Amino acid sequence: MEYTDPPDPRTHLTAERTRHVLGLQHKLLAEARAFLGARGFTELLPPVIGPVTDPGGRGAKQVDVDFYGHRYKLMTSAILYKQASLLGFPKIFYVAPNVRLEPLETANTSRHLAEFHQLDVEVAGASRDDVLDLLQDLVAHVVRRVVEDAGDVLEALGRDSGAFTDLLGGAFGRLAHATAVETLRELGHPQSADAEIDWAGEAILSEKHARPFFLVDYPKGSRGFYDRESVSVPGVLRNFDLIAPEGYGELCSGSEREHEYGRIVTRMRETGENPAKYAWYLDLVRSGIPASAGFGLGIQRFTRYVAGLDSVWQATAFPKLPGVVSP
Repeated sequence: MEYTDPPDPRTHLTAERTRHVLGLQHKLLAEARAFLGARGFTELLPPVIGPVTDPGGRGAKQVDVDFYGHRYKLMTSAILYKQASLLGFPKIFYVAPNVRLEPLETANTSRHLAEFHQLDVEVAGASRDDVLDLLQDLVAHVVRRVVEDAGDVLEALGRDSGAFTDLLGGAFGRLAHATAVETLRELGHPQSADAEIDWAGEAILSEKHARPFFLVDYPKGSRGFYDRESVSVPGVLRNFDLIAPEGYGELCSGSEREHEYGRIVTRMRETGENPAKYAWYLDLVRSGIPASAGFGLGIQRFTRYVAGLDSVWQATAFPKLPGVVSP
């Protein structure tokens, strides 16, 4: 059964296409867990609520909950907890739920959900280049296993496995943010040099590439206080996005992390955050947390790309689109 908007739960869950997609998603997660486990990672269970959460999110609103008389947040990202978890284990990952009340206009982007999941990975002592290599190897491993083991599912979904030939055939490229801005402006897209590449810009760049590529070196101020500023190139962040080809856009974001107390407090103030809100986190940082780098790979977005879906909501059992009341 084909449909363009989320139907009722029975229609969605009993559709053969949905069963194929969610079975493929199970395969993606199983292969990712096996890959990370073989490389010495420990899977931890992420928090769902906390006194603070990731302040970033391109205009998305956070959700408050009453935690015994205290205002807590639903996690928009577990990034602060990933850094803290390295006190116990040097390599960790979560399959983490996230809730972000995205702007209403994102309901029609085909890429946004109000509730989604990420494969969150963090590595103590790692550089950005270390986790770029790790992410590339992870994505290539998972896609290769899907092509080898689930070609019949891809065929049933109408996804040509030949779409992954370039992905599996070589290293992902890198594109600096400043170069991306210049390219988009030459193409007539009015991209700000001081902000993240917008959704329309991502789609334009995505359509021009045959394999996934990394967008790197965002300007300071465009991302959260936890993305580490380059020591050698002040004003540039040691971060990245992974952009899928074919117009699918961003799959993943990551960075080296700020981990020194003074730098974090300064960055918080520069981004308009009140350090007092982050007391539990700053107490850990003051006592010392490992330097690290990591990323969060959107599971529904990754599934959408591999399965060749029209919209990301088709890659979740109970889709929640921005502004759409649903089960």
